[in-house]
Amino acid sequence: MADPRNPGTSSIPQAAPAHTDSTSPAVDMDPVEYTLRKRLPRKLPKRRNDVYVNMKTDFRAQLARCQKLLEGGGHREICVHGLGLAINRAINIALQLQATSQGALQLAANTSTVELVDDLEPEDPDEAGEPMTRTRNNSAIHIKVFYPDPQ
Repeated sequence: MADPRNPGTSSIPQAAPAHTDSTSPAVDMDPVEYTLRKRLPRKLPKRRNDVYVNMKTDFRAQLARCQKLLEGGGHREICVHGLGLAINRAINIALQLQATSQGALQLAANTSTVELVDDLEPEDPDEAGEPMTRTRNNSAIHIKVFYPDPQ
């Protein structure tokens, strides 16, 4: 049986060095002694026609919300945003909207990288060191779903 303190069996990757909030150098950390807490991504500007897709909400509910914005909301365009695992869902929603409109809607997609921050909190505050933060990058997609201008 593997040693639970072996970094190879930990769920916390060791590739990126952990950084403290102060100017001290990177410290080797034992992943068993720290709890990983993922912070929410930075808040992006939210307009009435922005839809942020996630994996917790039902797909049909998110699709219905997009359809309602396009048909009943008076918007000629919406922007569907997906981060990380929700990228596939955002693409599927945009393609479903285009398919149900019989080609009347067009899509324009942009990708980006979003910097996320994780907190590493010691499990035993008496014995372990200070809380640390770690930054990582995650992919994002922004899909503009719109009716083209009639010419």
